[in-house]
Amino acid sequence: MSFFQLLMKRKELIPLVLFVSVAAGGASSFAVYSLWKTDVILDRKRNPEPWETVDPTIPQKLITINQQWKPIEELQKVRRATK
Repeated sequence: MSFFQLLMKRKELIPLVLFVSVAAGGASSFAVYSLWKTDVILDRKRNPEPWETVDPTIPQKLITINQQWKPIEELQKVRRATK
């Protein structure tokens, strides 16, 4: 018995199949949308430490309420010393 024949025989399954299909489509489309965002990193070989390239003047997925972004001096000294 095929899937559509089963649905025609048991009509109460049609709304369930519809809702599950819409949910699966929405979840997969959100996953594809999330992969196209710029803050998702998929390439670990060329950029093994992505936190080194974060610009401290631009907030990255944080809640900022009256917060000033400025580089930390100790971190800048360590970064200059290791280069």
